[in-house]
Amino acid sequence: MSDDDSTDQIEVTVDHVHTDGAVTRVTRMTTSTGGDTRAFVLVAGIGVAATYFEFLAPLLARKGAVYALDLPGFAGVRRPHVAPTAAFFADQVEAVLDHFALNDPVLIGHSMGTQVVTEVLLRRPALRHGVLVSPVVNEAESAPLVQGVRFAQSASRESFHLAMTALSAYILCGVVYFLTVLPHMLRYRITDRVRHVQTKTLLIRGEYDRSSPRRFHTRLAEALPDPWRWEMKGAAHSIINGHAVGVAKLVLRHLDDGLSRRGQMSSEEAEVPPARHADLRMFLGALASRAAEWVSALRGDEMGVARAKAEHARLLWRAYSPRGS
Repeated sequence: MSDDDSTDQIEVTVDHVHTDGAVTRVTRMTTSTGGDTRAFVLVAGIGVAATYFEFLAPLLARKGAVYALDLPGFAGVRRPHVAPTAAFFADQVEAVLDHFALNDPVLIGHSMGTQVVTEVLLRRPALRHGVLVSPVVNEAESAPLVQGVRFAQSASRESFHLAMTALSAYILCGVVYFLTVLPHMLRYRITDRVRHVQTKTLLIRGEYDRSSPRRFHTRLAEALPDPWRWEMKGAAHSIINGHAVGVAKLVLRHLDDGLSRRGQMSSEEAEVPPARHADLRMFLGALASRAAEWVSALRGDEMGVARAKAEHARLLWRAYSPRGS
């Protein structure tokens, strides 16, 4: 995924932030050359987990520390006893920012995570950069059945790998909790909320994302005081995974003031390339570490989750490094 110095090393730690009886699992990823000048906070969508950021997180970690969140009720984290609204989840993100003393991180939300990030940006106007990837929900199509159809249309263009990643996360989340969160997500009016966001905000969508259509992005861009708007060719809803290279490029250019206000990126430039050093041993190891993480999360074994996350990250790092170091 990068031609940077292959002597660079990756480190993964897992912490837990507690606030008002709720718990957020935080996977912190750093590299030996990433530095401490910038931090990235990654917030995934409904029912899914930090595993969605398996390719994006290491790319951003080359530039600063990455904090990928498993919000309460997701990825085997204990379910909260309060209404799981965007405001509630924003409380948890703010608790993470305070716990790690992150004064000006880059907040990146995907899908429902864009609602959570929007709420945090509203509360903390001093934050300079926000990124909304595949934002939802399109108010013109917020009925549950319509959203289900749109999700299915987008999912039909996703990879088998991503489908299995999502399915395993949904099982950990559970049908009951998913359906508890869903009405709050569908009722959230993100177009109205972003009108008051003062942060420099980057919007990213996939060309074939029916859950986050182009006309909806037009309305969001018109509502935002300071928007950038980009689209990735050939991508659907979950561009943070299969098109993580493109997302990372856009985010970093946005931070360096090197990004045009509006544009498109080709699928060839944005897609995660084949691993440089993939073999059967690497494939089986990655599969085993993901399975170990899932089983550990199901059992409530947080030490097992941490070990599996670290092992999976190291395997991918070696597989994609220039010389397999």
